[in-house]
Amino acid sequence: MSADQTVTIPSLEGVAEQPGSAKPDPMLTADGIVRRFGGLTAVDVDHLEIQRGIITALIGPNGAGKTTFFNLMTGFDTPDEGTWAFDGTAMGSLPAHKVARNGMVRTFQLTKALSRLTVIENMKLGAAGQVGENLFRGLVKPLWGKQEREIEERADALLERFKLAHMREEFAGTLSGGQRKLLEMARALMTDPSLIMLDEPMAGVNPALTQSLLGHVKSLRDEGRTVVFVEHDMDVVRDISDWVVVMAEGSIIAEGPHEAIGANKTVIDAYLGTSHDAPLDFGDTEGADA
Repeated sequence: MSADQTVTIPSLEGVAEQPGSAKPDPMLTADGIVRRFGGLTAVDVDHLEIQRGIITALIGPNGAGKTTFFNLMTGFDTPDEGTWAFDGTAMGSLPAHKVARNGMVRTFQLTKALSRLTVIENMKLGAAGQVGENLFRGLVKPLWGKQEREIEERADALLERFKLAHMREEFAGTLSGGQRKLLEMARALMTDPSLIMLDEPMAGVNPALTQSLLGHVKSLRDEGRTVVFVEHDMDVVRDISDWVVVMAEGSIIAEGPHEAIGANKTVIDAYLGTSHDAPLDFGDTEGADA
């Protein structure tokens, strides 16, 4: 779908504001997902549905299991129990690269740009199904030259969109933290995914680039893509999320629109303890996730 196309954002009116609530058109569904590390249960998700075509925020205290859950859904880790399906297809034990080929990609809290490659080289690496990657076909340029030009054109278009075209020939290691976040998001789009999972996309980003990143996340939804993101900054959650899922101690404890989550007693207790009665201040929870 091109960047100038917009679609109607699905409504969640009438969806129950409770853990595991059914969605009108779920793109990602998880059932009985459990991940243990020794005697510690890091993730224990009974049921979760992610609605197609909206931005869902996944929040929770440090150590809640958010990043681990991301890893499980995207093939970077394997659960001890449970099943999950993406767009109606059971994922089973598919590795990360095959999950990405199916249309679900993710970015990382600590960016994975290849520092000693240029920005454009990083972008081209993100394209799937490259004929020239085959050892024997790679020796015959006519077999892959046209595809290579098409990949480079797509990469250049995305660099323009993400305001990184001027850094095209620079090494990725010279980019600022915010520019690396932009590069990783742009590179994820090289596969034209339908679902993008962003792990703390605003972490370490200076205020000058934060608004740009927020705009890019919104534009993904406006193109009809589904977005799930982990975030600690509740101002960001208020700004861009259509639905909020809250994790604590590995489990889903609440779901709903952001205006309802801040007043949810279960969520307040998870963040601040049962002795607190004041509205939740999410600003105190910023930091790395386990």
